[in-house]
Amino acid sequence: MRNVAIGILLSAGFASFAVSAEDDVMAGFYGNTAVGTGGRVDTHTAYFPDHTFDTKVPALGLEFKGTWKLTGATLCRLYETPPPDVPNPFCTPIEAHKVGDTWTVTLNGQSRTITLVKGIQ
Repeated sequence: MRNVAIGILLSAGFASFAVSAEDDVMAGFYGNTAVGTGGRVDTHTAYFPDHTFDTKVPALGLEFKGTWKLTGATLCRLYETPPPDVPNPFCTPIEAHKVGDTWTVTLNGQSRTITLVKGIQ
């Protein structure tokens, strides 16, 4: 059950993107942290311009790293070692955000609040 919950919570840290050919839709995420709350554990995900990412689950002392790419309006993450019960690669729709934005995502029936905060946390 804990492994399923971790997978759902990590998935909820990723929102959807309206992709524009003129903009880097990931730009607001670089150097910042998408903090997911509202489930059993908080998640902290940072995306970097070199197409790597780092997701931490501070309460459990877990960390998951990998690479990301955009395919149309879909963000795909390829984990070095995937979280339990998370497909690899893991692809979700995403939308652009800036520091200070807060939004809600629902995946697999689990609602999470995501806030994009300044800096890597």
